[in-house]
Amino acid sequence: MRLPAAMRYFLLLASLVLIVSASDECIPRDFGNDGTVCVCNSTYCDVTPEPSLPKEGSYLHYVSSKRGQRFNQTTGEFSNEPTSELNFNLNRSLTYQSITGFGGAFSDSAGINIKNLSQAAQNNLMEAYFGVNGSRYNFGRIPIGGSDFSTRKYTYDDSPDDISLAQFALADEDLQYKIPLMQKALELNPDLKFLAAPWTAPPWMKTNNDYNGIGFLKKEYYQLYTDYLIKFMDAYKDYGLEMWSLSTGNEPFNGLIPIISINSMGWTPSSLSNWISNNLGPTLRASPYNATKILTLDDQQFELPWFIAKLFKDPKTKNYTDGVAFHWYWDNLIGSSVLDATHDEFPDKFLIMTEACAGAYPTDVEKVMLGSWTRGESYILDIIENLSHWTTGWIEWNLALNEKGGPSWTTNFVDSSIIVNAENDEFYKQPTYYALAHFSKFIPRNSVRIDLPSSSDIKSVAFITPTNDTVIVLYNKNGTAQDLSIKDPNRGYINVKLPGSSIHTIIYK
Repeated sequence: MRLPAAMRYFLLLASLVLIVSASDECIPRDFGNDGTVCVCNSTYCDVTPEPSLPKEGSYLHYVSSKRGQRFNQTTGEFSNEPTSELNFNLNRSLTYQSITGFGGAFSDSAGINIKNLSQAAQNNLMEAYFGVNGSRYNFGRIPIGGSDFSTRKYTYDDSPDDISLAQFALADEDLQYKIPLMQKALELNPDLKFLAAPWTAPPWMKTNNDYNGIGFLKKEYYQLYTDYLIKFMDAYKDYGLEMWSLSTGNEPFNGLIPIISINSMGWTPSSLSNWISNNLGPTLRASPYNATKILTLDDQQFELPWFIAKLFKDPKTKNYTDGVAFHWYWDNLIGSSVLDATHDEFPDKFLIMTEACAGAYPTDVEKVMLGSWTRGESYILDIIENLSHWTTGWIEWNLALNEKGGPSWTTNFVDSSIIVNAENDEFYKQPTYYALAHFSKFIPRNSVRIDLPSSSDIKSVAFITPTNDTVIVLYNKNGTAQDLSIKDPNRGYINVKLPGSSIHTIIYK
């Protein structure tokens, strides 16, 4: 029987709608590591469109879980009564910090891996991080010169005793990998901000004349090194890339330890304070980059708050410094009380977590664990914990690595939220990708945290966005499903069932 033309047209449209809906979904692959990855290539990648909020009285609910859900979306209705014995009360009148953002790092290794893909696959990867249908990163961290995630040791002026900086020049890595990808990311998200961080000064400016090991900046080069950093900012500005912040140096504690092979330069609180107050601070504020924020520490939490307290004994240093950056390594041994203590002592300085990755500990035999939900859970819990203790932003380390967790000239292999399989022209979105995306996609810059309790099994954090929407993020640590009722005094109850080991983002007007 031949169908009428109108009916054939309707069925064709319906089939196209089904195809488009299906194309949004994750294509899972199991590598036997207690979870799955989502596979992307040159022609396909799962996407999550920007949320379109329902009418007042309803909410959007996104779920990702150990069992394989990835941003599964439903709409719920507020209720007049709770359906669970476990109740959380949302308190809008109790507000905390404003959010600066979420993102990852444009390391040399990340650029090499991304550029090893076909152009179409590269586009899908960049869309996955920065596009409107991706995780919508609004921060990108930039190593100034080489890092441990480069294929070689270098700075921008390795010519000995070049006190005029006449030989200063960006490296091939900047021109081939960092700058093109940063420009692409900025095109995808014009709200993207860049955080620049040096690992070391040129070796000839240091006491040990090396890229790593126990070495400090020579006092006679305090101003010259400052000028070197300004020249970096000038060079990147020529490509349309300006820095939102400048770090005083990545992990200065590494420069005090002889067995650490990572590019580094040591600072003590007194020497760092001297440099900030007499060189970096006044030079930056008198330059075209006077609005660039100065971040200090950029190291582990065990240096809080004592390092900052010593640093800020000089009021000029304190005045020039905008924020305190810290890294996530060893968080589980230190605890979040040091974040509270730092905020309480210096409430005018914002806290930001600037480097995190799984697989970094000596006990991590497998540096890359494809599909590991356990590593995804570690991200989720750390982000919620940090945000619940005055942290304003959370930034992962390398945007993409290969299946070994590199390249790294130090063989310091680690895991990443996206792993590239260049041979097959595909990449894998890890559970850590979705863990961070549950925050980055839905919590825009300048959102304000509001009060929401947690329990031993269910961790939570909540925000009011600049457009006055409410965003709640929950994680059920328990391996079995849990019922929860959240009371919003302005709306009623959100009654939800949380599958075992699942993360949730709830949004409403």
